[in-house]
Amino acid sequence: MKRRAFCGSSLAALTAASLPYGRLLAAAATDVPAIGLDGKQLLLKPADIEDLRARLRGPLLLAGEQGYDSARRLWNPAFDRKPALIVRCAGAADVRHAVSFSAAHGLLTAVRGGGHSLSGQSGCDGGLVIDVSSMRAIQVDPITRQARVEAGALLGELDREALAFGLATPVGTVADTGVAGLTLGGGVGRISRRFGLTCDNLTAVELVTADGRWLRASAAENPDLFWALRGGGGNYGVVTSFMFRLHEVAAQMFGGNLTYPLADARQVLRGFADFIAGAPDELYVDVGFNSATQGAGTVGFDVCYSGPPADAERVVAPLRRLGKPLKDQLASAPYVKLQGSAFTSGVSPLGSYGRGGLVFGITPALIDTMVDFTGAPEDGLGMWLQHQGGAISRVQPQDTAYWNRGASHNLGAFAGWNMPAADAEHKTDWVRRAWARIEPLTRGQYVNLANTDDRDSRVHAAYGDNYPRLATLKKRYDPSNLFRLNANIKPAA
Repeated sequence: MKRRAFCGSSLAALTAASLPYGRLLAAAATDVPAIGLDGKQLLLKPADIEDLRARLRGPLLLAGEQGYDSARRLWNPAFDRKPALIVRCAGAADVRHAVSFSAAHGLLTAVRGGGHSLSGQSGCDGGLVIDVSSMRAIQVDPITRQARVEAGALLGELDREALAFGLATPVGTVADTGVAGLTLGGGVGRISRRFGLTCDNLTAVELVTADGRWLRASAAENPDLFWALRGGGGNYGVVTSFMFRLHEVAAQMFGGNLTYPLADARQVLRGFADFIAGAPDELYVDVGFNSATQGAGTVGFDVCYSGPPADAERVVAPLRRLGKPLKDQLASAPYVKLQGSAFTSGVSPLGSYGRGGLVFGITPALIDTMVDFTGAPEDGLGMWLQHQGGAISRVQPQDTAYWNRGASHNLGAFAGWNMPAADAEHKTDWVRRAWARIEPLTRGQYVNLANTDDRDSRVHAAYGDNYPRLATLKKRYDPSNLFRLNANIKPAA
């Protein structure tokens, strides 16, 4: 027997010997049904699956195997996805093997980083999930002010690691969101008005493309791909690591929550709209509407001021004069507390459904519509306005894939429910009805809030005039549209 053949057969025998006996018999005897890119069922041969397993450092999980059910769970438990295969990647080599296997078999493919996709696209039924959530290393260089972040890291983990050196990069506002999905779609957070989107602070990306190649993209290497990755979502490959620019920030900032009764919302928000249009870049204010069973809903402001501490009280004073607040929790606070950076559970106790879009100013019509719908006497219904503008708007739309630079806020309508989902249909219907009223007041969308029931026209609106260039690059890097579970860009004809 030739040495190569002998080594190969020995490896297969060693792999087989390490498997539980019952699982080995099942694997040896049974084809595994799966779903292809065309939506049709196909069968995966046991020998092919075991060959993939032997190549991986991380585990390959099938239904019924230990760890499968916990690995398939997403942040949003409303989605109970049951993939045929889950590859829990230990490194970039595992990602390459998983991508190559999926492409060779034409499998429906999902990519999971933090698993935080509101629309459940971090998982799939019957396909293959490429799970990079175990790849979470973060290396901060305080001299060059850069951080290398693996694709499975969560926002709170990056915050805490960088802030230990007095540094930060703008990331989102929910700590257990994955760095990867947030960054690729743009990334809006509490210091974005000062330092730009998360993707604006990206200096390099390492990824595996649909043909199994490992590439580095930056301003100097594969610059067209680097352009597309800054806002083009997960359309171009599986990222294995990011390099971010960091900024010196104070560990102590000023902020918290300021809450008014929903009955005063129209008056409060009209004053707020005038004030916030001229706010300094250092001030970030989210607006949240919440309904309640007793009809006592609220409108609240989530505030973060990252400018000079001596100016904080003066800058936020107009917010306190908008009416008589129910709660005023504005105070000096650590940035990690404002970010909730310690809360990185990675799962939500509530099922949820939401829709989102972008607005270019807070108008009286928008205020009336949002107040009308959140006045419903019921828990778990809400809307938000997330603050943009500032440094975000000073980047030209064509400089990155992120197009809608002029938006003042991204807007979401959202419902949550306790699991199991007794009232999920009712609450989902509320969101859809609300969105039917709100959508005409929006223009474009933030791809990180894109939903599976979004029309192609809305996806096009997310990328705007950048879409044709993105489609051309999609054809170059993913002509079969392997990476389609996202705000999907179709390959150019």
